[in-house]
Amino acid sequence: MLNIFTTIAKNKIKSLAIGSFDGLHLGHQKLINLLDDFGAILIVDKFQGRKLCTHKEKQILSNKQIIELDFESIKNLDGKEFLDFLKKEFVSLKCIIVGYDFCFGKNKAYKAKDIENLSGIKTIIVDEFCINGMSVHTSLIKEFLAKGEIEKANLLLGRNYSIKGKHVKGQGLGSKELYATLNLQCDDYVLPKEGVYATLTQIKDAIYKSVSFLGLRSSDGKFAIESHILEKFDQDINCKDMIEIQFISFLRENHKFEDLTQLKKQISQDIQLAQDRLKDLK
Repeated sequence: MLNIFTTIAKNKIKSLAIGSFDGLHLGHQKLINLLDDFGAILIVDKFQGRKLCTHKEKQILSNKQIIELDFESIKNLDGKEFLDFLKKEFVSLKCIIVGYDFCFGKNKAYKAKDIENLSGIKTIIVDEFCINGMSVHTSLIKEFLAKGEIEKANLLLGRNYSIKGKHVKGQGLGSKELYATLNLQCDDYVLPKEGVYATLTQIKDAIYKSVSFLGLRSSDGKFAIESHILEKFDQDINCKDMIEIQFISFLRENHKFEDLTQLKKQISQDIQLAQDRLKDLK
């Protein structure tokens, strides 16, 4: 029922921030900042599929321990049964922290305000958090990503949106006739709108300015995620290495090119534009 990624013994946890925490955006940080030294994040999420970040990344970003609760095991519990379950699992629990729109119990019949009345546990309800008039929600971040509005998504996240995956062998066409690229296999993350982006690419401990492509390649019509490094790059990469791409700015939509000459000319323009967008980054 519980998958626990924590160095704190379960019986010593005194505070829990509860939610899905996908993306761990700035609104989530408001909840996490209220946890004490014996606090942990309890993730309740029924959605299975691509996410904005992994549990390991959530632990690193929050500097808190992560506990994953299997939604299927609790979906039929009513509100009091769910809270009784928490009290049984976390015997030292003194405080629960949730967002203003938190719902729980079968069919989401209970609201944040019901927690303290049903459980007797002190409850802190965090108000809606807005930036530039935008309510910070995971759904809005995903909407911005789908539109290629990377700067807005990054603003709500409080960091650059990134994806990670294994380095995979590409066609070899880039290094021979165009521009050499690193190819990424990414199955776990929500992908932004297909197109070309100014990015930062991390390999091992080094971060490089780059221009990246997501979409169907003109050369073979297959989907690819490719990143061309704009700086001096001499690392040896193999298929066991992980690559991270941070998205900074959307440059253009995907286009189909009739020949390699047209494609190479466009990539040259993409590189120049990416360099301009990234010039202030160190």
